[in-house]
Amino acid sequence: MLLLISLYGITAYGDEPVRKTKSGIIIIGRGKNVRAIDPFSGKEEVGEKYAEAINRYKEEFGDSIRIYSMPIPIAAAFYCPEGAKEWTKDVRAAIDNIFNHLSDSIVKVKLFDILSTHTDEPIYSRTDHHWAPLGAYYAAMEFAKVAEVPFADLSTYDTDTVHNYVGTMYKFSKDIAIKNAPEEFVYYIPRDVEYNTVSIRYQVGKNNTILKETPSTDNRFFYEYEDGNNQAYLTFMHGDLNTTTVKTSTKNGRRLLILKDSFGNALPGYLFHSFEEIHVVDCRYFNKNIVKYAKDNHVTDILFANNMSHIHNIATSNAYIKYLTQ
Repeated sequence: MLLLISLYGITAYGDEPVRKTKSGIIIIGRGKNVRAIDPFSGKEEVGEKYAEAINRYKEEFGDSIRIYSMPIPIAAAFYCPEGAKEWTKDVRAAIDNIFNHLSDSIVKVKLFDILSTHTDEPIYSRTDHHWAPLGAYYAAMEFAKVAEVPFADLSTYDTDTVHNYVGTMYKFSKDIAIKNAPEEFVYYIPRDVEYNTVSIRYQVGKNNTILKETPSTDNRFFYEYEDGNNQAYLTFMHGDLNTTTVKTSTKNGRRLLILKDSFGNALPGYLFHSFEEIHVVDCRYFNKNIVKYAKDNHVTDILFANNMSHIHNIATSNAYIKYLTQ
């Protein structure tokens, strides 16, 4: 029988302690395998607003562009122990609520089941609030399946590793156990495909207001970080403060626009074998009209790829609606 002891916010499952920090972060386990997770607190009505925003895109583009919705679970969906679930809402129920409010013409990319079969693999970082690149791989594979495009197996990729990585959760939790349990940040670089990356870089002020944009062509999608660097997740496109276009040697006429938050940064690198072009737009930093942008770039597919915390921030839905008319 599983023994559960609760004292001063600390819960023990056998030898595995679970506690909540003053900032609300849930700390699971101890030693080198300790994990920090952010509880989910999204409200149903905000998730429904997000679905309404996606429906607006389908109304705008009609049958000319395929629209996909990929709500990305956060780590709490898979790693929160049963006895600590009072500290977080049900992520799967919130995803189902979004899907229930989407138009039938929106293609639903369902990640929960595929990710849940790989939770014994490092698909989410222990020390960072993002998923790990391996989790994004399984998500990209599921998306490619429903989009009916080619997809390259992970065995065809080169692997690179940033050792002794401690991500954002030490900053968020201020918990020394996280600092003392670094992990490996492993990412994958595609082979046997050519790609050219062009980015518009933004300088932003208060409330994410874009003050300046600087076009650049640097032929880089992947940025290298030294061991121990806590910014390793910026490997992909150097982060969020840009609009990025990747042109690949895959000539199939399919051009993808990804509307995303930082979780979505890890997705495009797995789709160079799948799409002729990939355009990446952040849900916070974009100052053009998205309808004109999609038409000018002959976009055939639009993927909404947001994590469940960002989805349940009303600013995300408001930004996407604004992009249609700004």
